[in-house]
Amino acid sequence: MSRIGELDVFPLCLGGNVFGWTADKETSFEILDAYAAAGGNFVDTSDSYMASMPGGRGGESETIIGEWAQARGNRDDIVIATKVGRHPERQGLSAANIEAAADDSLRRLRTDRIDLYFTHFDDPSVPVEEIMTTLDGLVAAGKVRQIAVSNIELDRLEASLEFSEREGTARYVAIQPHYNLVSRDTYEGPRRDIAERHGLAALPYYGLASGFLTGKYRPGANVESARAGKAARHLDTERGRKVLAALDIVAEEKDTAVATVALAWLAAQPTVAAPIASARTLGQLPPLIDVARTTLTDDQLKRLTEASA
Repeated sequence: MSRIGELDVFPLCLGGNVFGWTADKETSFEILDAYAAAGGNFVDTSDSYMASMPGGRGGESETIIGEWAQARGNRDDIVIATKVGRHPERQGLSAANIEAAADDSLRRLRTDRIDLYFTHFDDPSVPVEEIMTTLDGLVAAGKVRQIAVSNIELDRLEASLEFSEREGTARYVAIQPHYNLVSRDTYEGPRRDIAERHGLAALPYYGLASGFLTGKYRPGANVESARAGKAARHLDTERGRKVLAALDIVAEEKDTAVATVALAWLAAQPTVAAPIASARTLGQLPPLIDVARTTLTDDQLKRLTEASA
């Protein structure tokens, strides 16, 4: 298990961004069942997931997760992370909006508390003092156990952390950055330095670069996926081709899947507690879960790091 604040979590966080989108309710339940059966206990979602899809309203993923946990009677065994600030009817991070959005999420998730509550995207129109005080109020009320942050500018992140330390309010315990073998610049550097200095656990999203790091995207290959265009663009970069070649070698050495190796590299990076990855079919899940029992050698980590430089 990995530690995030007071939460003990499985070292692979199951992304809920496909639930209600490319995975219908029945398939989502199957994936969640298999993940839990393998020892998984950490699911990430957002109140805004599906809102930008045709016919989507936002909250579909939360609803599926809530119905699943209620049907299985395992709510106390599952750590649920969700986010605030992007739902079409709950835009921004004003005090009133955060409070209303949290209640909406609790209702959809069919629970009395959110284990890890993220600000999805920062709202510069709201002072950090208001945001942090509001989140602290949710913790004090027992509606949220721990708070975290995703997309935010460095100065606002520092100001938020400094306010919490100065005023003794609930503080961010985790950060959710865009980070993977072909997108390292977004986190490595000042953002990771802040995380290290303040003890934030990193939960990288796009851990598999929209599927590119599964190895299924190759020259001439036709992949049927809603993310195919975004993933395949990495084939046009020297970094992408070098990373794939290195992943192939290490995967053969470890006798495991390319996706497992990509996530194992991510899990081994400083501050990272659990990469986030999603499966839209049951067959896509095993390579993700295998990261929990895959440790790369120093030489293998170095080879991948150099290929992705």
